Amino acid sequence: MKALVVPLDGFTGALLAGPAVRAVATRAHPVTVLCGPGGAPAARLLPHVDDVVVWEPPEGGRADDDDPLVRRLRAEAYDVALVFAPDGHSPRPTEQLLLRARVNRVAACGEAGARAVLGTAAALGFRPRPGDDGRLRVVPPPDTAQLTGAGPYVVVHPGGGPPGHAWDPDRCAEAVAALADAGHRVVVTGGEDETALTRHVSGDIAVDLGGRTDPRRFAGVLRAADAVVTGAPGPAHLAAATGTPVVSLVPPGAPRRPDGVPSVLLAPDDCTARDVVGAVHRLLDERT
Repeated sequence: MKALVVPLDGFTGALLAGPAVRAVATRAHPVTVLCGPGGAPAARLLPHVDDVVVWEPPEGGRADDDDPLVRRLRAEAYDVALVFAPDGHSPRPTEQLLLRARVNRVAACGEAGARAVLGTAAALGFRPRPGDDGRLRVVPPPDTAQLTGAGPYVVVHPGGGPPGHAWDPDRCAEAVAALADAGHRVVVTGGEDETALTRHVSGDIAVDLGGRTDPRRFAGVLRAADAVVTGAPGPAHLAAATGTPVVSLVPPGAPRRPDGVPSVLLAPDDCTARDVVGAVHRLLDERT
């Protein structure tokens, strides 16, 4: 049986689809993840993914018989597809594309979270392996001590979040200083387009890894951390997938608490550097 898993919500959505991918892989081979460019780096980190197909939805969300993806999927003759859409977005256009591509069975989930996607997989007969707890996971990342240096550390990831999630850079820099004053080594991470931000937040206190990690190395940096402080859902869930506790700076009512690890939620508009230090210490106390 050949299966497609189709997360429609970028990096975070691909990570949240991981438990369903593992369940599908109990009965299907190959398992292909079909996703947009934003989701592909996360999809390539998931266990039991045999292939990743990057797809840009057509204008208006519709595809005809001449669409290259429709032709490709028809040629590869997939038996089943699971579509996972973010909250507030309809999976219907993607379902129609897959049916046009003659995928035999298509199921869709319009709810966020790993539990919801696992439920959709179970409805098609795909259940986790015995002992699989359904948590987020990634393939074992590389050792990154050559980047972070020796000794324990806390990661602060100041950027990469949706509007309303990013913390003020100056206040983030204050949190880095407060963590250092409390005796923590701090590693600041960010993408290639965030080097000015990470340089500012790091100052002359923290290890600045802005622009220096691809997704696999980033996962390695998160896995080795004592805790991760971020307002970005993607890094928060990636930290959870590596087993690292998370301090999430999220506005009230924001969805998606990191799955499967201890976490503390702080409102970015209200919290102080002292609050961040207190949250980190609370998580570290839970680990001991």
